[in-house]
Amino acid sequence: MKQLKLTGFLFFFFLTESLTLPTKPQDVDDVSITQKFIEDNIGYITIIAFAQYIQEASFEEVEMLVKAMTEYRDKCLADMTLPECSKLANDVLLENICTMEGLPQKHNFSHCCHKADFERKHCFLHNKKADVGFLPPLPTLDPEEKCQTYKNNRESLLNNYIYEVSRRNPYVFAPTLLTAAARFEEMTKTCCEEQEKANCFRTKAETFIQYLKALSSYQKNVCGALMKFGPQILKSINIAVLSQKFPKIEFKELISLLEDVSSKYDGCCEGDVVQCIHGRSKVVSHICSKQDSISSKIKECCEKKIPERGECIIYSNKDDRPNNLPLREAKFTESENVCEERDADQENFMAEFLYQYSRRHPELSTPELLRIAGVYEDLLRECCNTKNPPDCYRHAENKFNETTEKSFKIVQRECEHFQILGKDDLKYHYLINLTKLAPQLSTEELTFLGKEMVTALTTCCTLSEEFACVDNLVDLVLGELCGINENRSINPAVDHCCKTNFAFRRSCFEGLEADKTYVSPSTSQGLFTFHTDLCQAHNEELQRKKDRFLVDLVKLKPELTGVELQSLLVDFTNVVKKCCQAQGPEACFKEEGPKLSAKSQVA
Repeated sequence: MKQLKLTGFLFFFFLTESLTLPTKPQDVDDVSITQKFIEDNIGYITIIAFAQYIQEASFEEVEMLVKAMTEYRDKCLADMTLPECSKLANDVLLENICTMEGLPQKHNFSHCCHKADFERKHCFLHNKKADVGFLPPLPTLDPEEKCQTYKNNRESLLNNYIYEVSRRNPYVFAPTLLTAAARFEEMTKTCCEEQEKANCFRTKAETFIQYLKALSSYQKNVCGALMKFGPQILKSINIAVLSQKFPKIEFKELISLLEDVSSKYDGCCEGDVVQCIHGRSKVVSHICSKQDSISSKIKECCEKKIPERGECIIYSNKDDRPNNLPLREAKFTESENVCEERDADQENFMAEFLYQYSRRHPELSTPELLRIAGVYEDLLRECCNTKNPPDCYRHAENKFNETTEKSFKIVQRECEHFQILGKDDLKYHYLINLTKLAPQLSTEELTFLGKEMVTALTTCCTLSEEFACVDNLVDLVLGELCGINENRSINPAVDHCCKTNFAFRRSCFEGLEADKTYVSPSTSQGLFTFHTDLCQAHNEELQRKKDRFLVDLVKLKPELTGVELQSLLVDFTNVVKKCCQAQGPEACFKEEGPKLSAKSQVA
């Protein structure tokens, strides 16, 4: 159930109480409250924007920009008639970044500063790097030190936290990062009052990290769809999700709401933090102003103060399907005039079909609803060119059922793999397969994707909503693989699946084999050179090293079978165990490493 509710984050997540959040009742002008929030939190918002655009920038450089933007805010609050105060906030921010002495040259973004307006913003967007392996490990403070820092300098701790998280999550929406900071502060307050501080931080951090990862994947997936396939696919995703959550909403009202949702994404996906915050606030306000016609489940949410309303709506249950809603909408399969109605306004006609089908099928995943819409569109294209269209499209439901049956079988097979292999072997299965499909990806990316596939199946394969849960989460993993930028290229086969059809990319990947264009390294590049750091590694760290070894082994020897690769992984594990128990571990590793290398040559 938890996974299915994650889709709500995409539309409704706003901000929790903290970080100088406004707390006026809902009947006060939402726009002015949101604007006040932005003014009060200009420092945090600047840190997010700068750290996401220029991930290499130091914290000291970020602080310089915060100072400049705070001065700009104060100047404009004092006199809004000044010419510079009429500019869009994101334009002012980028201008300030470009005028920081020596910074564009130092961090290699001078080319963006030579552009203007949309071209400049687009250039900065493409400057973002999803693979953050170039950054140093996330700094961690001892719990006692963290608590002391929070007590003595709360602002510094929060600023540093927002900076470090933002630069490592360059595509996460600003409101989500602000919420993450609020939750981090809440966690810090709670744990600093505990005796077992370290245990408290460790326990609470796990939930917190999962929350951020889930939102990050979802936002990147949808923004990737927008950038690769355009606004129409984004509209379709929104129709499917909103129609399932609010099945009693009228189609006309849904279209009106979609205008606010779509405009929000323009800002959020482009990295315009101010527009993103305004857009999200507008969506929540729209829903609450029309709650009687949208959902019976959100009345209490909409009576809350503005910062609390969005999160409450996210966690609200899907509304009940209207009693008078028939199982099928006859106008799309039984009417004699389907082709005429489609031809009169094809975009609106297909949008209404998706709306009607989605509100009737809460058990289906978002990708599956988009597949059904695609099948229907193709069917009508074929049927409307025949002599008797009604006879042709009257059997549309059979086509829909066939499509869903194929998708169900894929999920069923994956869950059977999970039951048979278990968590660890399933992870190795995906690490091998993913690396063979896309060996051009970094080791960090591939180990992350393998773990996420396992998380999807372990989360979903025992739930009653197994199909929708697996299909939704696996689609997010494919979104991570395909990336957010439209010009990302991995290899011809993977690029084809990522860029050809958003709804059917799952079945496209199902049919892929190992990349034939890949040329493996000519040398082992130190893969079989082991050191005593393996003996110091704790369980989790040692597991990460094993995962990395397996991925790098596949990159080196892509021709080996899955069985041969897993056998070498077992040998690697045995070498580590043997040498770490030996009198001289380093000497043991020097002897055993070449043996394992030789074995890989004849495997």
